[in-house]
Amino acid sequence: MILSLALVAPLVKNSGELMIKQITYEKTQALEQDANRALILMGRSIRMAGYLHPNTFLQGAKRKSLKHEWIQIYKGVGYSGSDSLMVKHQLSKGLDMDCIGNTLTADRTKNGLAYQGFLVDRQASAPKGKHVNGGSLICQSLDRQGRLQSTTLMSGVHHLAIEELFETGGKNRVGRVLKIRLVMTDGVFINRVFERTFATRNLL
Repeated sequence: MILSLALVAPLVKNSGELMIKQITYEKTQALEQDANRALILMGRSIRMAGYLHPNTFLQGAKRKSLKHEWIQIYKGVGYSGSDSLMVKHQLSKGLDMDCIGNTLTADRTKNGLAYQGFLVDRQASAPKGKHVNGGSLICQSLDRQGRLQSTTLMSGVHHLAIEELFETGGKNRVGRVLKIRLVMTDGVFINRVFERTFATRNLL
C-alpha cells in the first residue's frame, strides 16, 4: 500500500499541476481576446473622432472651437482609478456603428454628433463585499431619444489608462495621439497588461 501511494502520489501531483496550468492558459487566452477586442473598438472610435461630413455646416472657426470636445479624457473616474474616454463625430455616408455593433443613425445623435464612450465600472451583478475579477468595460452611445445609454462589453478589467502623447515643446503630433493601457485580470493569479497607441485621422 505504501509503495503504491509512493508511486501514485507524483502522478496525481503532476496531473493537478497540469490541470492548473491548462486552466490558467485558457483564462489568459480569454482575457487576451477580450483585451484585443476592446482595443480595436477604442481605436476605431479614436480614428473617427472629429469626423465631419463634407457638406457639414461646422467649418472654420466653429470647427476650431470644438476641437477640445471631439475627444475628452476623464482621469481616475472609474473602477480602480480607471480613466474614461468620450469621442464625438458626425455620421459618414457609409455604415457607422457604435462600440457594440449597432448602426448609428441620425436619431441617435445630439446636435448632429454621435457619441461613443468607454469607461470601467464595478461589475453590476456582483453584490457589495464579494470578491470580483476586476471591473466591467462599459460602452456608451446615444439611444433614439438622444440619451446616453451604457452597455457592458466585458468583465475582467482591472484598470484602464488613457494618456495623450505630445511632441517635445508641448505641441501635438499630426492630429492627436492616445496611448491606451488595459490591465486584465482573473481576480486571482493573472494580471496581463495590453498597450496600443492610436492616432486620430480627422483632427489636423
